[in-house]
Amino acid sequence: MFRWTWKSLFNQRGTLIGSALGIACTFILVIFFDAVWRGESIQVVSYPNHMKPDVWVMQSGVGNMHMAMSYVWDWKADKIAEIPGVRKVTPILYMNSVVKTGGHEMFAFIVGLTPNEKRAGPWKLTAGRHIKNSLETVIPDVLSRITNVSIGDKLRITDKSFTIVGLSAETYSSANSVLFVPFSDLEDILSSAGTYSYLLVDAEEGVDPKRLAERIRNNVEKVNALTHEEFIKNDLSMAKQMGVEIIIMMTVISSALAALIVGFTSYSLVIRRRRELAIIKALGMGSVNILISVMIQSAILVLIGFIITVLFSFFVIPYIPLLLPQLTLSISMNAILQLGIIALIVSILGALIPAWLVSRLDPATAFHV
Repeated sequence: MFRWTWKSLFNQRGTLIGSALGIACTFILVIFFDAVWRGESIQVVSYPNHMKPDVWVMQSGVGNMHMAMSYVWDWKADKIAEIPGVRKVTPILYMNSVVKTGGHEMFAFIVGLTPNEKRAGPWKLTAGRHIKNSLETVIPDVLSRITNVSIGDKLRITDKSFTIVGLSAETYSSANSVLFVPFSDLEDILSSAGTYSYLLVDAEEGVDPKRLAERIRNNVEKVNALTHEEFIKNDLSMAKQMGVEIIIMMTVISSALAALIVGFTSYSLVIRRRRELAIIKALGMGSVNILISVMIQSAILVLIGFIITVLFSFFVIPYIPLLLPQLTLSISMNAILQLGIIALIVSILGALIPAWLVSRLDPATAFHV
């Protein structure tokens, strides 16, 4: 029976290859969108993740940076700087806004830096220099390539025009770009004199960040203080909420499509070899063995498609950003393992109709002309 299973499946190589590729395409679609979602989620928190202060301080009731706003009075930064265990406090201003450059409009996260402060600024310049003067900005190098603007060109934020003086790496995502401008200019835009958005608190050596955060909350009113790990966890959780419904929908649609492909292929194999199966049943082969044969054919079909998907995920998807630098992709082993479980379910569902057809096959069919 197993010999017949193998022979009947691989005798129709065109159908086998076409169906396996169809299944692989649906699975690849799931992995690709998952990689985009995970990559963009990670890139959205790239700025706070690279800053790595021991403690983040913000307005009470705020616990993250992505899609959030926070205002902290400047005198609170001075008070925090005097708390035992604090080595340095670096303030930043922060806002979300649409920026215009090169005939393009895009959403951006804008960070305002105090004069000569590199602690909270771009960590990797690929061209140009850091901000020195008013109305200057550093933008992501990927944004520069997409919009075809470069150093010396203009970028508009609300009613102010900034000159691009530097290009930074690792600060772009399709959800947002991180731009850096002088603190005073962003202060004017926000009309936020006397306030900061976030405080990056660096602890003295040997000081426990968790205890320092608690000390800050207890000594300074109406602020929230979180360790870097807690802050990033909150920010990443918020970022991942965006698009999760789309990923679930794409997974369901792709899985259903893969099940239909498996079902149609298995059904075609059964129909084409219906007389052959009837002869086998007439010779005494039980329906259970024939059902197992159909299930094995479906499993082999899905397995080939899954293997193609895994190979594509590890040897093709990671290199897509070389052609499309605006994409940030992150392949997850958990996603691949989950897809493996989905593939198993798909192979079972896809074999149901052919298996039902085989169970109802009359051995007398073998004698029909």
